[in-house]
Amino acid sequence: MRAVVYQGPHEVTVEQVEDPRIEHPDDVVVQITTTAICGSDLHMYEGRTLAEPGIVFGHENMGTVVEAGTGVRGIRVGDRVSMPFNVACGYCRNCREQKTGFCLTVNPGFAGGAYGYVAMGPYRGGQAEYLRVPFADFNCLKLPPGTEHENDYAMLADIFPTGYHGVAMTGLRPGENITVMGGGPVGLMAAYSAILMGAAEVFLVDRVPDRLRLAESIGATPIDFSAGDPVAQILDRTDGVGTDHGVDAVGYQATGAGGAEQPAAVLNSLVEVVRATGAIGVVGLYLANDPGAPDEHSGRGELLFKVGKLFEKGLRMGTGQANVKTYNEYLRNLIMAGRATPSFVVSKELPLDAAPDAYQRFDRREAGYSKVVLKPAA
Repeated sequence: MRAVVYQGPHEVTVEQVEDPRIEHPDDVVVQITTTAICGSDLHMYEGRTLAEPGIVFGHENMGTVVEAGTGVRGIRVGDRVSMPFNVACGYCRNCREQKTGFCLTVNPGFAGGAYGYVAMGPYRGGQAEYLRVPFADFNCLKLPPGTEHENDYAMLADIFPTGYHGVAMTGLRPGENITVMGGGPVGLMAAYSAILMGAAEVFLVDRVPDRLRLAESIGATPIDFSAGDPVAQILDRTDGVGTDHGVDAVGYQATGAGGAEQPAAVLNSLVEVVRATGAIGVVGLYLANDPGAPDEHSGRGELLFKVGKLFEKGLRMGTGQANVKTYNEYLRNLIMAGRATPSFVVSKELPLDAAPDAYQRFDRREAGYSKVVLKPAA
């Protein structure tokens, strides 16, 4: 089959690789109908992780089951399914507590597994024609048959639940306000989720005009940080109080006003802008090892963070990748009911063979390449 294979920094190719097969009675094989390029993939693509050549990328996957192991009971050949980017067993302590992003079974020596990602286990990614899904009864979310809402459902594997998780960790209540740092797909999903949860006002901070326009189109208040300190702008709009909560949807590749990387810039801005006793949800990626970090400490994941101010203000903070299984069924139901259309973030549909060019353009932040979905069957 064809698949997107990492060759080294700034290079992926579409190659023929071995077809997936049933390796355990609990496996299924899914023919991929839609898979997305994620901002997290760019971290590997840019050489900012310890990823080695040969990884098949792709953790945002959906498709149709074409083969099922003898132990699979709830999923059938022909089912249309979405797979959380978290690979999880369903029976370890963390899975039983719905902390499926930190499964203790699927990636020995590490809490959590994922498709097509460095250090996240031996699971090949789904930017390919087919994908093996382990623990299929647990990891496959059934979707309505057909092709309706294809791009909406494609967002269920990662960015919609991740954005929702970022807000949920803050405990946002209807009528409260929130700051979302970062207007990429996850940040837009966080802003959208906050609106779905009943936020009175959502400030979304970015500097890319297309992202700011999208934020405004869903009812968020865009804050252009190239026009001035975003904290000052939001404090000015909230009579100096700040917002009840905040979400970091940027992570360790944050930049300061001058454009230089400042890995803790977003975290420190949120500590300043969130009111005392508020909460911060961190879904932007932070790594323990960053080969391209601007300094030695950041390279080890050690950031100059305002923990004193965090303590002084009595702020709470939640971190970590989303436990997609906690949210995806309910978010699917919102899509089915016409209450949510997360595909508004999709900027381009392309065949699988266009992936190398799409990665280059996405990496350059070209207009129209903010959220690319690939159609392997096209």
